[in-house]
Amino acid sequence: MKNLLFLAICLFTLACTKPHSSTDQPPNIVYILADDLGYGDIAAFNPDGKIKTPNLDRLAAEGMRFTDAHSPSSVCTPTRYALMTGRYPWRSRLPQGVLRGYSRSLIEPARLTVAKLLKNEGYNTGMVGKWHLGVDWISKPAYASLENDPLYGIKNDMDPSHIDYSQAPKNGPTTRGFDYTFFLPASLDMPPYVYLENDRLTELPTAYTEGSSLNSGYTGPFWREGAMAPSFDFFGVLPTFVNKANDFLKKQTKEKPFFLYLALAAPHTPWMPTDDYRGQSAAGEYGDFVQMVDAEVGRVLRTLDSLGMAENTVVFFTSDNGPFWRPAFSERFGHRAAGALRGMKGDAYEGGHRVPFIVRWPGKVEANSVSGATTTLANLLATTADILNIPFPENSVEDSYSILPVLLGKAKTVPRQPAVVHSASNGYYAIRQGPWKLIEGLGSGGFTEPKVIKPTPGQPTGQLYNLESDLAETEDVYQKYPEKVKEMTELLNRIRQSKTRPTSANTNQD
Repeated sequence: MKNLLFLAICLFTLACTKPHSSTDQPPNIVYILADDLGYGDIAAFNPDGKIKTPNLDRLAAEGMRFTDAHSPSSVCTPTRYALMTGRYPWRSRLPQGVLRGYSRSLIEPARLTVAKLLKNEGYNTGMVGKWHLGVDWISKPAYASLENDPLYGIKNDMDPSHIDYSQAPKNGPTTRGFDYTFFLPASLDMPPYVYLENDRLTELPTAYTEGSSLNSGYTGPFWREGAMAPSFDFFGVLPTFVNKANDFLKKQTKEKPFFLYLALAAPHTPWMPTDDYRGQSAAGEYGDFVQMVDAEVGRVLRTLDSLGMAENTVVFFTSDNGPFWRPAFSERFGHRAAGALRGMKGDAYEGGHRVPFIVRWPGKVEANSVSGATTTLANLLATTADILNIPFPENSVEDSYSILPVLLGKAKTVPRQPAVVHSASNGYYAIRQGPWKLIEGLGSGGFTEPKVIKPTPGQPTGQLYNLESDLAETEDVYQKYPEKVKEMTELLNRIRQSKTRPTSANTNQD
């Protein structure tokens, strides 16, 4: 009788235990990457801005808002490479510049990615949106020999007339760890204007567009001429991506964790808000488009709520670089898309790479909290490994450090991270450690004039700023602190030359 009673108790205990409850299952992870969204475009980061962002403000109120987060580069492709691989982009085959729509795959086939890491841990993985890391389009037989060049389609686009669109391209995101994909090859202003689902074209690019607003200075409803799918609708891209992302979420169950990488193609050009949003902001069509981005992110958040998944989902929201917002726009609208920061997209200045960054994880990350920790988007891979408590391959992931201790309130800075490195669109390096920032070169290195200044004999060759006292980078103290210049230069060289992950000598940086 005692044995039977003991067996009954055990069975009752097992019956009452949920084997996949939210408390014992790894969290779902949703990473939303906006395109060219500025630090000052979200009201939570810039209350004086002219754009309303209630959904992103809500996300910030429910999670942690980072005030010192940075993209590894101030333009698109390099940041995406670093985000996926945990390696600074200058370690890739494309150390400077961006890919185009006809470019080939940049991520090395054997390279560990965030998606591969999570897939290996049993996650369902999905990628929706702007890929911009290349796919290996199939050449027509007459041009196949060109593929023997390892930089073919990397430093220069493939000739679209050489491509056989009837064949599915190779080495897309499904080969980099994603179970499901629906994506645009590159930016929304770069041909070909097509969608690929599970790395296959949904429609052949048999139509052609003459382009739009070609003399606008890369603003407004600008896109380049080129091949497109007959049914492609520029206005419909943002809603289509969110529809596909929500479809992916609705197919998930609580029996298995998932990772969704939603890479929006907005508010990058073409600035094309739909009629529901046109004229709704006080910052022109760009501001209207940002408000549309905010509403579409809200749709994703509401889907998580309706599915009962929000409580066990870590949501990351950020941007791939700073905004393309010329000084004339700030004067016209009274809106500073980069906030109080100097510069814009492409620049080595803060406006080029300091980005809005929000993390929500109910019950883990304190709601309505703010962190001043200096971090970079390259830290996603190490952070996910830390969340899952799995070994981290320091020998092959040189530049990723976990921000989990910061998220959990156990650290004020990112442990072991020696510094943060950025690169401008022209290849200028900048390194940040504590309040100090060193730029290797004179000028912005990007789109802000002057872009490049040639140093004169005996004059400084770079720039040094103390961001604690001079966030707007108005006073270059390069000549005033030569020892700090030497120290920062040596640290930058050590990081560039390292083959494994360099770490700070002080592992407890609180």
